[in-house]
Amino acid sequence: MAALAGCASYEHLALDKESRLVAPASELEGFGGKVTLAALDRLVVLYNPDLWAARAKLGVGAAQVIQAGILPNPQADVTYPFVIAGPGAIQNVKSILLLDTKREAAQNAASQIYATLLWQEWQTIGKARLLFVDIVSGERTNKLLEQSRRFLRERFDLTNTAINQGNATLATLSPDLVALSDIENVSDSLERLQLSRRHQLNALLGLAPTTKLALVAPLDVPHIDSTRLRGQLVSLPDRRPDLVALQYGYRSEDAKVREAILSQFPNLSVGVASVGTGNTISSLIFGPHVTMDIPIFDRNQGGVALEQATREQLYREFNARISAATGEIGALLSEQALLSRQLAQLEPRLKEARMIAEKATAAFTQRTLDERAYVDIEVAHLTREREKIGLQQAMLEGQVGLATLVGAGMPQIEIEPEVPRAGPFGGFPEENYPSSARLDRRLE
Repeated sequence: MAALAGCASYEHLALDKESRLVAPASELEGFGGKVTLAALDRLVVLYNPDLWAARAKLGVGAAQVIQAGILPNPQADVTYPFVIAGPGAIQNVKSILLLDTKREAAQNAASQIYATLLWQEWQTIGKARLLFVDIVSGERTNKLLEQSRRFLRERFDLTNTAINQGNATLATLSPDLVALSDIENVSDSLERLQLSRRHQLNALLGLAPTTKLALVAPLDVPHIDSTRLRGQLVSLPDRRPDLVALQYGYRSEDAKVREAILSQFPNLSVGVASVGTGNTISSLIFGPHVTMDIPIFDRNQGGVALEQATREQLYREFNARISAATGEIGALLSEQALLSRQLAQLEPRLKEARMIAEKATAAFTQRTLDERAYVDIEVAHLTREREKIGLQQAMLEGQVGLATLVGAGMPQIEIEPEVPRAGPFGGFPEENYPSSARLDRRLE
C-alpha cells in the first residue's frame, strides 16, 4: 500500500472542441492598432496555434530524459511455505552498464526537439514576414491599378460617347476595350490574391479570417551586405536551428550505436536467493544468485547494424543540408544583385516617365494635347511605377528568405559543447549533461 501511494494517479483530460481563433485583433497582447514588421515577429511567436501545439513536444523530451536516467527495479522473489525456496532479490547488471548511454541519447534527443521547435519558429516568422511584404506591396500596386483603370475607363467612356454621336467608329473603341479589360482583370486577380494573403496571415496569428490588420512597413529596400553574409556561413551550422537539431540528432544516434554495442554484453542478473534443503524452515539456506545469457546466437548483431546505418544516414543528411543551405544563400544573394541592378536601371526610365507625365498633364490642362495621348502617357507612367513596386517586392521577398536562412532578427540558439562520451563501465559528472532546466531557460 505504501508503494501504491507513491504512484501517479490518472486524471481524465477532455478534448477542447471549441475554436480558439481571436476575432478582434485588439485582444492580442501588445497589439497597438497598427502592426510593424518587428511587432509581427513577436505576435507570431506568441499566438501561432501550430507553435503552441509544437511546444508540447518539449515536455515529451524532458520526460524521456527522466525515464532514461532511471534504473529498472530489482526483482524480489518470495515463496510460501519456505520449504523449497525462500525470499530473494535480483538486479540486472546490464541495465546499469547502459544507463549513461541511454541518458546521453535521451538528453540529445530532447535538445533536438528544442532546436527543431526553434527552426519551426524561424520558418513561421519567415512565412509571416513574406505575407506582410506581399500584402503591403499589393496595396501599393492596387492604388496604381485603380488610377490606370480610372484613366482607361474615362477614355473608353469618351470614345463610346463619340461612337453614339457618330463621331467615331467601333474600330476606334476596340483598343480601349481591350486595355480596360486587361487592367480590370489584373486588378480583380490582385484583389483575390490580397484577400487570400490576409487570410493566411490571420491564420498564422490565430485570428479569425474576417479580421483585417493595419500593416505599416517602410517602402525603401534596405541594403544587404553580401560580404558579411557570406562570412557568416562558417558559423551557420552552430547557429541555424535545423542544423543544430541535426547535430543533436547525430549525437543521440551516436550514443545509441554505443548502447547497441554495449548491449552485446550478455544479460547478467545478480542477487541473493534462498533455497530450502529440507522439509522444515530451519533448513533454508541463503546465498548469492547469478543468471547469465549465453550469447551463442543473438549477439545484438541486427541492433548494432541498424544503429550504425541510421548514424550514417544522419551523417550524410547533415552534410547535404549544409550544402543546400550554402547554395540557397548564394542563389538568393545572386538574385538580389540582379534585382538591385535592374532597379537601378529602372530609375532613370521612371524619372523620364514622370517628367513626361507632368508635361502631358500640363498640356492636357491647357488643351494643347488630346485626351487619347494624355491617357496613354499616364498609363505608361503608372506601368513603370508598378514595375518598380514589383522589383522592390521581389527584393524584399529575397531579403525575407535570406533572413530566414541566416537567422537575421530571429530567436537565436547556440549548440551546446559536445559532452565526453559515456564509457562502458563508468559515467561522467552530472553537470556535463545539458539538463532539462537549461533547456527550459533557452526556451525562455
